[in-house]
Amino acid sequence: MIATTAGSQRAPNRSYSVGSMAVAPARERALVAALRRGDEAAFLELVDRHHTLMVRVAQGYVRSRAVAEEVAQEAWVGVLHGIGRFESRSTVKTWIFRIVVNRAKTRAERERRTVPFSALEGDADESAVEPSRFLDAHHPRWPGHWAQSPQRWDELPEDCLLSRETLALARHAIDELPVRQREVILLRDVDGWSPEEVCDALGLSEGNQRVLLHRARSRVRAALEEHLDEVSR
Repeated sequence: MIATTAGSQRAPNRSYSVGSMAVAPARERALVAALRRGDEAAFLELVDRHHTLMVRVAQGYVRSRAVAEEVAQEAWVGVLHGIGRFESRSTVKTWIFRIVVNRAKTRAERERRTVPFSALEGDADESAVEPSRFLDAHHPRWPGHWAQSPQRWDELPEDCLLSRETLALARHAIDELPVRQREVILLRDVDGWSPEEVCDALGLSEGNQRVLLHRARSRVRAALEEHLDEVSR
């Protein structure tokens, strides 16, 4: 498996940085050139950096993590076969994630697993925050304001925020999101992509990306608030 190979053959002195920060144009060209000439270190760094997130994105479309792993492996094969045709109209990483999403959709169709439109885009009538969190329209002084302001997490002990239980809850809350919301929050908040990169990789408008991110963050925050309220008592 590609991922296993990457994990066991870490190159000690890699020349390419393909992290979540934007790659400078000259460096991007150097990375593409390295991949085209079969530079193993450049390819292994890409796998190291992106494989886990690719699996999580693919898992939103297919029936199991094992199938998502297969999709990611297929995507890497697609990267190797397609790098010669890569035209640099986008960054390498957004190109890779477009391949992942396309392969995942194809695999889902092959397995006759369809994803409802509402799961991809989120319910159009969905409230980003529970309406009960706000004062109703008939309140004499503050209609529509917070009934109780969100807790300030910067006032909580750091070990509480970074505990294994809290982090596991955050991961679970993300995994329970609708597909598109999960993709956006994973790329934006977990991997640090810019809005432009997310729109490019997932084929979203800027406004749609912003709404999906807001809804995803609100759902995850609601799950964490309930947990942290209990911990802080």
